[in-house]
Amino acid sequence: MQLTQKYNYSDLKRQDGAVRLYLTPDGESLPSVTTVLSKTKDKSGLDRWRKRVGEKTAEKIIADSARIGTALHLYIEHYVNGDGYKDLTDVGKKAQTMAQVIIDEGLKDVTEIWGSEVHLYYPGKYAGTTDMVGLYKGRPAIIDFKQTNKPKKREWVQDYLMQLSAYAHAHNHLFNTEIDQGVILMCSRDLLFQRFELTGENFTRATDSFMKKLDLYNETII
Repeated sequence: MQLTQKYNYSDLKRQDGAVRLYLTPDGESLPSVTTVLSKTKDKSGLDRWRKRVGEKTAEKIIADSARIGTALHLYIEHYVNGDGYKDLTDVGKKAQTMAQVIIDEGLKDVTEIWGSEVHLYYPGKYAGTTDMVGLYKGRPAIIDFKQTNKPKKREWVQDYLMQLSAYAHAHNHLFNTEIDQGVILMCSRDLLFQRFELTGENFTRATDSFMKKLDLYNETII
């Protein structure tokens, strides 16, 4: 596995708020992929979960997950860049252990890295940040890393798969590539590794689903 600067990726400015926006080199303010998905998501299941566990517990679980997720991404990013990184907090230690599982089990199938924490955008439509772009099992791919409290079923990660397809199409538009696959590399708190690959008809369906979400977002939010 090697880091190869094959494309000239832009460093987009991000504005966080009720709606996360990215400022493109052309001066556009575009909604993030995660914002589009969040604002169009059916939250009834999440609301039931909050009610079941209690608001205070729910907020703690969400905050803990966010901290571990951030630390996990930082560890992998530094690993890819060849930098040393240590976070000696309890969260940092747990995230490092989980990140190492993803590195050992998932990144062994990545033979070339074109970029880490890559900003992408589709002019006039959306923008976002993917964790990695490169060669996965010998073919160009969008690669994202996820942490989870417990193992996931494929039907529970549809938003993640739509993210992959959105980033792929943005990359294809900007750099005239033909990326048509992606993969989620995931580790649970008990260190169970999972991968969810997106190819073929599933890639097409994820693309169609995201575009419908984008249309809904534009109709209801803007």
